[in-house]
Amino acid sequence: IAGNVENMQSKPAVALDHFDLVIIGTGSGNSIISDDMAHWRIALIEEGVFGGTCLNRGCIPTKMFVHAADTAEAVRHSHHLGIDATVDAVHWEMIRDRVFDRIDPIAAGGDEYRTHRCPNVTVFRGRGHFVGPKTIEVGDQTITGERIVVATGARPHMPAIDGLDSVEWHTSDSVMRVPTLPRHLVVIGGGFIASELTHVFASFGSQVTMVVRGTALLREHDDDVSRHFTEMVSARDNVTVLLNTNPASVRPTEDGFELTLADGTVLAGDTLLIATGRVPNSDTVGAAAGGLELHLDGRIVVDEQQRTSVDGVWALGDVSSPYQLKHVANHEMRVVRHNLLHPDSPRTTDHRFVPSAVFTRPQIATVGLTERAARAAGYDVSVKVQQYGDVAYGWAMEDTTSFCKLIADRKTRLLLGAHLMGPQASTLIQSLIQGMSAGQTVDEMANSQYWIHPALPEVIENALLGL
Repeated sequence: IAGNVENMQSKPAVALDHFDLVIIGTGSGNSIISDDMAHWRIALIEEGVFGGTCLNRGCIPTKMFVHAADTAEAVRHSHHLGIDATVDAVHWEMIRDRVFDRIDPIAAGGDEYRTHRCPNVTVFRGRGHFVGPKTIEVGDQTITGERIVVATGARPHMPAIDGLDSVEWHTSDSVMRVPTLPRHLVVIGGGFIASELTHVFASFGSQVTMVVRGTALLREHDDDVSRHFTEMVSARDNVTVLLNTNPASVRPTEDGFELTLADGTVLAGDTLLIATGRVPNSDTVGAAAGGLELHLDGRIVVDEQQRTSVDGVWALGDVSSPYQLKHVANHEMRVVRHNLLHPDSPRTTDHRFVPSAVFTRPQIATVGLTERAARAAGYDVSVKVQQYGDVAYGWAMEDTTSFCKLIADRKTRLLLGAHLMGPQASTLIQSLIQGMSAGQTVDEMANSQYWIHPALPEVIENALLGL
């Protein structure tokens, strides 16, 4: 110990590069920088590709794939409208390249702009991690910041499976860039990532087997949604859903792999997708070394102003938020940007009515409480389930499976939760989000505006009237 202290004392002091603002991560964190900060010295740290998960391997590319998948499915199911049509071929390379030929230049353009056209911004390449309070190391450089924002997102969770290191496997980070369309895709997981990518590859012609630990798909959703969705996915021609099971081991074969399940079942496939959730990147940023308090699940603890436990350090997005959603990260980013610029009049985040959508077949959208959660919280609830097929546009689509489920508080008449499963669900739910945010009762939502006839929003109108 004495020798180490002597060595440390004998080294010359290193002048640390100090910045007015340090941002770790170029997803939503990149959008913090504004013209109002032109007089600040800003450090922007990125170890990967500019744009974060949403742009490069999440929301945007998956939805571009989903749109093509939806188109293929619409063709296959057009016979019930009196149209004979077939999908003659699926050109995976064209579909894949259409997506990334659009996305990759956007990421590169963001990188070029910050690197060469923002004179007050210094871009650091590499993994930025705390080595002390408000002190960050990037490669062989150490910098400090008057203000620091951690926006490093999350990464795929990796389950413990014997032999996994012996085979090629994919996560949502890589599976959309595979060179050829899988013949048999085995998906481990039953959440929204697993469900969306199952829809994509099954629609393009791959045989898909889902290995699901739980009793249903999308278990975080309302029970009616989860149950009906599980039934519909299980009924798809080229999809097999295995519930209540776990992968035990995997080994390579000449043309892929064999996955052995806990019950002894052996699955042979050529492409393995791990989709068992995501974990916050608080460990990779060295949050503990920076003195940042953490939740048990690894998220950085923040208050309603997005401040961490260290003065002058903020966090936003998946690394700290309970909602791993881009629109939540963007909302938190705007709060952080305001609070950086106006510390004497800070704003707070609003997580009261956070919506989400799953872009599968059928599409799913949700906001607020599930029926089970509302009853568990002690509310006296009124519930209305409205079928798409009960309104004129539902007739036009010959829809027999889609629905809107609303849960309201009988006492206050306020909407507690909304859950849609069917075409355009992610768009239809927006009027309900707006009504909840404005504090309208279900009666006011139903009667204070016109609802276009004969359009699909009448599903919402009738559900509200039913309450």
